Amino acid sequence: MTALLDLSDVSVRRNGRLVLDRIDLRLESGERLALAGANGAGKTTLLRSIVGLEPLERGEIVAFGRHRRAEDDFRDLRQRVGFLFQDSDDQLFAPTVIEDVAFGPLNLGFTPVQAIERAMAVLADLDLLSLEKRVTHHLSGGEKRLVALAGVLAMDPDVLLLDEPTNALDEAHLDRLTTILADLPVAMILVSHDAHFLSTLSTRAVLLEGGQLKPAVAHRHQHRHDHVHFHQIDED
Repeated sequence: MTALLDLSDVSVRRNGRLVLDRIDLRLESGERLALAGANGAGKTTLLRSIVGLEPLERGEIVAFGRHRRAEDDFRDLRQRVGFLFQDSDDQLFAPTVIEDVAFGPLNLGFTPVQAIERAMAVLADLDLLSLEKRVTHHLSGGEKRLVALAGVLAMDPDVLLLDEPTNALDEAHLDRLTTILADLPVAMILVSHDAHFLSTLSTRAVLLEGGQLKPAVAHRHQHRHDHVHFHQIDED
């Protein structure tokens, strides 16, 4: 069976440093792959390489059965692979939330009415309809994160590359995000420092260390500690 993504012998060098060293990686249909590793290990570089945003020093990328070498190959790929950037400000650019989320469908050939309908449906799924008319650069960090994700999901991708999707999310939005991702029938690669989030969603894990990928498994440890919760004070 052909993998959705198949990276063979991939190396990437940045600023003279070998960040990825002859990496092999396959992503199969329906897989949710946790990509773990320390800060600076190259996780973002690996995701960017998959969609052609980092030049390869060596190796090859096959996606959906096609070799991806030239920019035109990756332009087609980016319509099928949704990439959530680590910094939401790098992804949000339209004046309002609804315009930003509708931008992707418009680029896919939707009519303006269809694009707005698609954007509204995705915002509803993420419980973000109240943000529809908000100015994007006035949003909170957590709101920007979810709106950026909505823009990715509005394109109905076959694969998701999610770089720190839990950044700046409160507990309620984190729970909502986890539920939505768990229900999506698409393959994904998940990068997050939230180990619980990764272990909850992933079907397989790899560790990026020393420029190379190694199979990994999540370990659960029990800790004894106090939980602090804030409750409203009733004033008489």
